[in-house]
Amino acid sequence: MERVTAYDLIVIGGGIGGSALATVMARAGRSVLVLEQSESYQDRVRGEWIAPWGVAEVQQLDLYDLLRGAGGHHLTRHVTFDEGKDPGAAEAEALSLGIFRPGVPGPLCLGHPRHCQTLFDAAGAAGADTRRGVRVVSLDLGEAPSVTFEQDGHMLEAKARLVVGADGRTSMVREAAGIVLHQDQPHHWFAGLLIEDAPGWADDLQAIGTEGDFGFLAFPQGGGRIRLYGGYALDQARRFKGEEGPRRFLDAFALQCSPQNRHIVEGRPAGPLLSYINADSWTDEPFAPGVVLVGDAAGWNDPIIGLGLSITYRDVRIVSDILKASDDWSPAAFAPYAGERAERMRRLRFAGKLQSAIDMEFGAEAQARRHRYHDEGARDPTLKLHGVAVMAGPEVAPAEIFTDAHWARVVG
Repeated sequence: MERVTAYDLIVIGGGIGGSALATVMARAGRSVLVLEQSESYQDRVRGEWIAPWGVAEVQQLDLYDLLRGAGGHHLTRHVTFDEGKDPGAAEAEALSLGIFRPGVPGPLCLGHPRHCQTLFDAAGAAGADTRRGVRVVSLDLGEAPSVTFEQDGHMLEAKARLVVGADGRTSMVREAAGIVLHQDQPHHWFAGLLIEDAPGWADDLQAIGTEGDFGFLAFPQGGGRIRLYGGYALDQARRFKGEEGPRRFLDAFALQCSPQNRHIVEGRPAGPLLSYINADSWTDEPFAPGVVLVGDAAGWNDPIIGLGLSITYRDVRIVSDILKASDDWSPAAFAPYAGERAERMRRLRFAGKLQSAIDMEFGAEAQARRHRYHDEGARDPTLKLHGVAVMAGPEVAPAEIFTDAHWARVVG
């Protein structure tokens, strides 16, 4: 067993959360080891949309210029399409996305593989010891954490004051720490695909819409590339399986409520089509002796509201602030993080479930409910205040929005 230098932090997972935290802490003068399993980042249909409140977190972390320089692309308008509503009327009601956070023109989109690589390179440039192609063998947590890992056929051991679990939904760190993950029941399937050669779709326009048995979301990345998502019922698990799945998926976007979708149908797949269920997951305390979790390792939100990256960047900002503020890295130091995250995720679970009930339920009853919501929401904007939580941040929306009484007002 070869032992390597001791570090202040060992970050397991060199994706967005892990590399962002490593960059911030290395810039602050801390010694950081980043262990990433993959040799290269692949398109696995992960988050590529950062809400305005998430962009504000990126700015506070001093990573905004880095992401913009890597091709980060702002969206400035949103349109909600729906069956039975005139497309021209929907477009006339386009929402400006620059209203939610000062100094943020709208959500920021960046391809996931490039996003990861940009931050991983930044961590190395800041002085972190960044390693790829690593297999973590074991974790010994507690007061004196250590990590045993294999790299290039060598078995190595590293020690640190703290291990950061940024290793995603199936987190090995979370399991080793004995941190319980809660998960609710899935509501619908969600599929994602990146397309290119769709220059007819406006680069600054994001859209969502529902028609028949399909709900869609579209987030352009610039240059004729669009990240697409589609929601469909749980009993249609094989709807987009097989070699022709991507073609069937694009054909599903041919909706009368959104004529501009013809540009999507004519586009060309530029990555894999992957489907997954939409369930929320969360942890009560995303920390234990010698370890703290960030990003999906600590629990994730229903992707219908697209907040995975925003959640991760706030995690990174809060945890890095704690680590920079004091040399006390005991579990007690992370209690404020756990408290803020618990309430944040509770509110976002509510917002996600409400959005799923509106946009990703199908049939005559669901259609009538959705039409009622849009009609009444035009007269009473308080019905749509959960959208403020999505765009401006969950702490911005009034507390009464996240209650059964509000649910009854919206859904009935």
